[in-house]
Parts: sequence; structure tokens; C-alpha cells
Amino acid sequence: EVQLQASGGGLVQAGGSLRLSCAGSGFTFDDYAIRWFRQAPGEEREGVSCISDSDRNTYYADSVKGRSTISIDNAKNTVYLQMNSLKPEDTGVYYCAAVPDCSSWPVGKFWGKGTQVTVSS
Repeated sequence: EVQLQASGGGLVQAGGSLRLSCAGSGFTFDDYAIRWFRQAPGEEREGVSCISDSDRNTYYADSVKGRSTISIDNAKNTVYLQMNSLKPEDTGVYYCAAVPDCSSWPVGKFWGKGTQVTVSS
């Protein structure tokens, strides 16, 4: 059974940091890129970062570039998203997903459950 679980969210003041984790199981982790998405209240889900499958290149949305770092621990089948200098507009539910490549949209079972990030001003 494919499972992806995001964790590490919480309530933090503006300027603070959080490290989100995405643990995967039930599929060959190395064969997939891992994307992070977020969804703010009343907004559409948007991609914020991705680490590719084969060469593990990293990509960031402009909204988080320079403030975030995506990394992977292959031994633990876990991807991390370190977020620094958090802003209130970073508030939302953060999801991770496994995709064939960083331009793909996840399908069904390859979406993980989200973790809430709330940044207070």
C-alpha cells in the first residue's frame, strides 16, 4: 500500500523556521520525484518545491525560493522541506506527493496527508 505522510507543521511566528518531513512507503522511493504543495484557505493547491528522481535536482517556487531547502534521506525514504524566514502568507496545509517527474501532477494514492503550517504576524 502506497503511503506518504507529511509531518512537522505547527504554529510559528513570522521569521521563524520549520522543517517538514515526508515519509514514503509502499513504492520504490528512488523511482519517483517528490513534490511539496501547499493550500491556503480559499486558495488552490500550489506546488512549492520538488526534488527529482534520478539526479535529485531541486526546484522551488518563487514564493519560497531563497528561504527553503528540499533534501532527501534515501535510507529513510524521507524528504524534508526546511522553511526559514516564514511569512504569514506561508500559512496553509502542506502536502507531499510522489510523481514521475517534477512537472507532473500527482494522482490518487500518491498524494500524502497534509500537515498544517500557521505563521502568525
